[in-house]
Amino acid sequence: MTPQRITLITLGVDDLERSKAFYAQLGWSPHSEVPGQVVFYQINGMAFGFFGRAALAKEQNRPTATLGTGAITLAQNMPSMADVDAAFAKAIAAGATPLADPTEMAWGGYSSYYADPDGHVWECAYNPFWPLNDDGSLTLPSDAD
Repeated sequence: MTPQRITLITLGVDDLERSKAFYAQLGWSPHSEVPGQVVFYQINGMAFGFFGRAALAKEQNRPTATLGTGAITLAQNMPSMADVDAAFAKAIAAGATPLADPTEMAWGGYSSYYADPDGHVWECAYNPFWPLNDDGSLTLPSDAD
């Protein structure tokens, strides 16, 4: 088994039901959940979850830790600039906080940033150098490409 993989990303949230409602407005459907504790989504060969912040800190054996946000960016690459615009607008309409409006980037792509209701930062990007697979997943091109 390769060590270079991620099978689950879990974000700590303040209000699980609020998070579920926000992501439902973006078109996400839960796969499984323990009501009031944790919810999981199946995403292209991996899982993504939301867990109450205090409960997550306790499970990590850090019950007094204050879990923060914003130190990482979660990204969704899109097949076009128009798709970036649409995804950004949908997130803002669902209650996200706009951080950076969609714009052409110096590296040759097109990108935007928003924060979900718990402050987790998302990027919506179009990268003309990284074509997406038919299922929306990304396989980085080789150096020879």
